[in-house]
Amino acid sequence: MWRLLRLSGATLHVKIMPKFCANLAFLFKEKPLLERYSAAKAAGFKAVETGFPYGFSKEQVISAKNSAGIEQVLINILTGDVTKGELGHAALPGSENEFKKNLETTIEFAKALGAKKIHIMSGRVNDEVTSIHDQTYVENLRYAAKVLEKENLIGLIEPINKYSVPGYYMNSYEKALAVLKSINSPSLKLQLDIFHLQLIKGDITHTIKALTSYIGHVQIAQVPGRNEPNTEGEINYKYIFDLLKQEGYNDWIGLEYNPQKDTESGLNWINKMGYTL
Repeated sequence: MWRLLRLSGATLHVKIMPKFCANLAFLFKEKPLLERYSAAKAAGFKAVETGFPYGFSKEQVISAKNSAGIEQVLINILTGDVTKGELGHAALPGSENEFKKNLETTIEFAKALGAKKIHIMSGRVNDEVTSIHDQTYVENLRYAAKVLEKENLIGLIEPINKYSVPGYYMNSYEKALAVLKSINSPSLKLQLDIFHLQLIKGDITHTIKALTSYIGHVQIAQVPGRNEPNTEGEINYKYIFDLLKQEGYNDWIGLEYNPQKDTESGLNWINKMGYTL
């Protein structure tokens, strides 16, 4: 996408680049987690996003981020026992207190790191989803939205496809949109991962246009391999980036993909597609 600038009577065509941030759960896995901050900075990134940094104190993570001199834009909520495959508690009846406690802990990390966005994960439902799950999810998110508004933070909900995470409660864009409309809070928005969108329903163009006003964060990866955006697959990302700009999205785009080889050599897709960090 191009923007026209007029300076001293001359018209300049300035290309507006996407703002890419590195997801440290997926990129730079050649290094221990805390070293990935400096690796991202050295590669040219200005910002990162992370899952919750299990096993590290808030002070350790802050030191790694500040030493690297890089911005953190997003952090995932503390999800519970990762060894048991727990991915949040927002939709799990009987786990309301744990949800609130984990949200409080994550807010502390987010504020210390300067991150303005928290991905609130719904959790897996191993049995059939019932109205009790729906009610629990909405009530927990309504509580979270009020807390986040006071803290000047944004909560994000993200539909995740059934192939990557079987049994994940929030697996539908229609369901996500209904929840956002029901709660109707400026502190609760949609995390739109194009990888998940394609695997859940496709119809990317119409979906992005319909959801633009609700989008708080975007992530990308090629389908089906979840590799670099320019690798062989189903999605034309040059088209997607132009579409997002046309629809008014100018915030960060998280690179949540698995490099085919090592992270740094894989980053050449950015220049190949005509972009820069």
